[in-house]
Amino acid sequence: MGNNSNDNQPTCSSCGKPSQNLKRCAKCHSEQYCNRDCQRAHWKTHKKVCAAIAAAAAAEGATTTSNNSNETAGAPPPKNLDTPIPDPFTRLTTRTWLHDRSERDTYRLLIDAYRLRMSDQYTFEGDADVDCVLGGAVASSIGGFTRFLRKLGREAPDLLPPWWSAAKEEECRRAGMVRKGVWESLSAAPEKADVVEHYGDARMPMQLRMFAEAVYGSGPGGQSGRGMMEMMAGMERGGGGGGPGGGGMRAETLDLSALLAGMGARR
Repeated sequence: MGNNSNDNQPTCSSCGKPSQNLKRCAKCHSEQYCNRDCQRAHWKTHKKVCAAIAAAAAAEGATTTSNNSNETAGAPPPKNLDTPIPDPFTRLTTRTWLHDRSERDTYRLLIDAYRLRMSDQYTFEGDADVDCVLGGAVASSIGGFTRFLRKLGREAPDLLPPWWSAAKEEECRRAGMVRKGVWESLSAAPEKADVVEHYGDARMPMQLRMFAEAVYGSGPGGQSGRGMMEMMAGMERGGGGGGPGGGGMRAETLDLSALLAGMGARR
């Protein structure tokens, strides 16, 4: 009797068909799907489990970073930036967070603001741009990132530095079109813990989320980070923890706790 070649193949969590080419859920990695349609069809069943796994990972990451980084006001500025700026949350409130940065830093931060937004959107809403790698249908998020830049330039141009132009937008796009393995590559979809590790600053995910909120008009899941932004800016003005240490560690723990509670209440 011949062997059934499908016996040892994994099956799609939605339609049940066996295949060697299934794509895993990009957030929790616990389910596998034939394609985006199957993933969407299964999302109503899967979303609570996915969110719980993601929340647990986020909580673990916050605890780790709280214990290991930015514990004193004299901690070093973020890594992997040419020119770290002072009082980043104050600059977020005045919409000048990208001003006075090098071109390279500006491109990096725009790429990361978009990628983290898609990661959050996938976690809390079960969706991401069709042409984002989290959807499983494309190898690069360049299409979605291009729309993000166009939306930014059209609806919130004051967020961009004075030197920004169409030519600089194209340079920014090219900065993300590098080989996989380079941090800025739009072929990758880093999560919060990756961002914290890359920049060595537990507050960086919060800054990126707040910047993206200014572009999209709301935070992940429709929540607002305005109150947190104003609180952090107040700490900077009052000297009560606005530096890399002090209140930054506490704020990172609070970063998405309100969002998670709000999303849970609506489900």
